[in-house]
Amino acid sequence: MSIIEEAVSKIEAWKNKNISIQPLSGGLTNTNFKVEVDDTLYFVRVPGESTDLLAIDRNNEYHNTKAAGEAGVAPKIIHHLPEYNVMVIEFLEGKTMSKDSLNEPGMPTRMAQAIKKLHQGPRFLLDFNMFRLTEYYLSLCSERTIKIPEGYNERMDAVKRIEQAMVASPLATVPCNNDLLAENYIDDGKQLWLIDYEYSGNNDPTFELGNTCQEMQFNDAQIAEVCVAYFGDLRADMIARMKLNMIMSDVGWGLWAAIQANISIIDFDFWGWALERWGRAVEKMDSVEFEGWLGEVAKQER
Repeated sequence: MSIIEEAVSKIEAWKNKNISIQPLSGGLTNTNFKVEVDDTLYFVRVPGESTDLLAIDRNNEYHNTKAAGEAGVAPKIIHHLPEYNVMVIEFLEGKTMSKDSLNEPGMPTRMAQAIKKLHQGPRFLLDFNMFRLTEYYLSLCSERTIKIPEGYNERMDAVKRIEQAMVASPLATVPCNNDLLAENYIDDGKQLWLIDYEYSGNNDPTFELGNTCQEMQFNDAQIAEVCVAYFGDLRADMIARMKLNMIMSDVGWGLWAAIQANISIIDFDFWGWALERWGRAVEKMDSVEFEGWLGEVAKQER
């Protein structure tokens, strides 16, 4: 019996009911399923192999998914099987978004509004810090001799400068998803839902905003639209924080991709993704604007 079949069989409320299990495509860490129980649809996620190495805390994920549901931006948890690290979640009838669909006019504003709703919701269990996660990923790659893109260690001084600028005038942390790539948005025609809380935690809100802007490869006008929709005004200091966090998004998740290239059995070009992300991060660190972003963030009002 497979893990999904075994987990489903343990749910008492589903005993003696007609159950259909259908695999879903698209997961980069886990295997996802659509499960139909007497004409009611559910989403079920089964964790992938060795995902503990990626610094995923399943108890944190459960707590935060529940909190995001309470905030009204994520589907609610129906069943939880901690012995399998499996959650059964409401099935959202909507469109799984893509980079192209989220680049359509008006979408940056809708994204910022959904993100702000999450950030105003209940606090999450643990904190998230991409600087510490980057250090952990680098140490893991060193310990396991995992190949990483050339030049990572030599650029850690620039990463330290980014962190110094951020902590010179820190923002209050808020509950963040921290991994809002396009497929983690679902549009039901009325609102954008935010899904997948594996890397969620309380964090600087501009990491969330910068991360998702980077995932969509937004241009400056779209980044400004996100800033205005979230903060109510076009603020140079927040734009600079978002820009630096766009770099950190690619630095950290680039290492994540390199690790996945080593441990994952999912058919995806993780190494190519690592190279793409690192290339974008280096380009921004080498840009003429980099020093300006650092200065703007360091001097911003508390």
